[in-house]
Amino acid sequence: MNDSHVTIRQAGFADVRSIFTLIKENTDMLVPRSMSDVVQHVDRFLVAEANCEVIGTICYEFLPEIGDPLHTSVELQSVCVKEGWRKAGVGMKLVTSQIDRLRPLHPYQIIVLTFAEGFFEKLGFYRVPKESMMHKLYMGCINCSKHESPFTCPEQAMVLPLVEDFKVPVSV
Repeated sequence: MNDSHVTIRQAGFADVRSIFTLIKENTDMLVPRSMSDVVQHVDRFLVAEANCEVIGTICYEFLPEIGDPLHTSVELQSVCVKEGWRKAGVGMKLVTSQIDRLRPLHPYQIIVLTFAEGFFEKLGFYRVPKESMMHKLYMGCINCSKHESPFTCPEQAMVLPLVEDFKVPVSV
C-alpha cells in the first residue's frame, strides 16, 4: 500500500471501536486494552487513516519519576498498523507524529517495550535493560497476564533520550 494517502490525526470517540478492534487483532504483539480503557485514553491516541478507515494507532502514557518531574518518561503504547499497510511507512509516521506531539512537554525520555526492535532503532531508540525501567514494570508490566514476570517477557526495552544531560540507564 502507498502511504501518500495516509493521514495521521488525533483520535476521537468515533474511532474507539476501530482502535479497540485493531489492538484486539494484534494481541500477539500488543497488550490487550478494554473498550473502556480506549475511551478513557482516547485523547492520548493518534490514528492513521486511509480511505476513511483506521489503519494504525499509537498511544502514550506518562511515567513520572517520583520526586523529580523533570525526569518524567513517556511510554509509547499500542503501536500498531493493519496487516496490509505494514512496511509502507505508516508506523514511522505514527511514531514520529506522536514524538513531535510530545516534544513541547519536554519529557526526559520516551520509552517503548517492543518486539520491533529494528523499527525503533531506525528512529533513534536504543536498547536498555528492563531493570532500568522499574517504574514502568511496577505501573504496567506487573499486571500483565501474558507472562509470569516482566523479566520473562520477550519484549525489548528501548529508550529515546530527549534531553541533553540524559544519563544512560544501567542495570540495578
